[in-house]
Amino acid sequence: MGTNRLESFSDGVMAVAITLLVLGIDVPGPSPDHTLGHELLRQWPAYAAYVVSFMTIGIIWINHHAMISRLASADHPILILNLVLLMSIGVLPFATELMATYLRHADGQELAAALYSGAFLVMSLAFSTLNRHVLLRKSHLLSGSLPLARRQAILSRALVGLIPYAVATALAFVSAYATLAICAAVAVYYALPVASGSPSAT
Repeated sequence: MGTNRLESFSDGVMAVAITLLVLGIDVPGPSPDHTLGHELLRQWPAYAAYVVSFMTIGIIWINHHAMISRLASADHPILILNLVLLMSIGVLPFATELMATYLRHADGQELAAALYSGAFLVMSLAFSTLNRHVLLRKSHLLSGSLPLARRQAILSRALVGLIPYAVATALAFVSAYATLAICAAVAVYYALPVASGSPSAT
């Protein structure tokens, strides 16, 4: 099949996921003990988790477009792998709200952080698997000629992101704040031009 429907459906899923992130940020109600400014500042974990997740999904959207635009057509395995990727993206709003809710709570803080970074790790694995399948296993479906060395370089940049996500997940049981910082650093890194020598960097 052509790639137009594949990309349109994927764009829709990612648009919904990135929009749902903001629902994890509550509007504080009036308080007789604290000002509105104080109540807004208390929600900083929600803002931090929102920014990191928004940036990450946005980068995946950019890289997904670059990956699919290389294809002349998509076969059944590509469609299934793409569904797995979208499923991993769809769970990010839940993982983000979990992180925002438990970041400052001793009970559940470590598990919430591990699930948060773990969700990014799974998403990165799903993207890398699909990208590898497209670039190496199904290179005959590419719309243009792409040298093997170039395809391997694209995959190498994608695989780099797996390491910090794995480290962040392991560190969640030591410091949830370190986990959030590492996930933020990965998002910043892939947003920089140095990581996007190819349009598909994540």
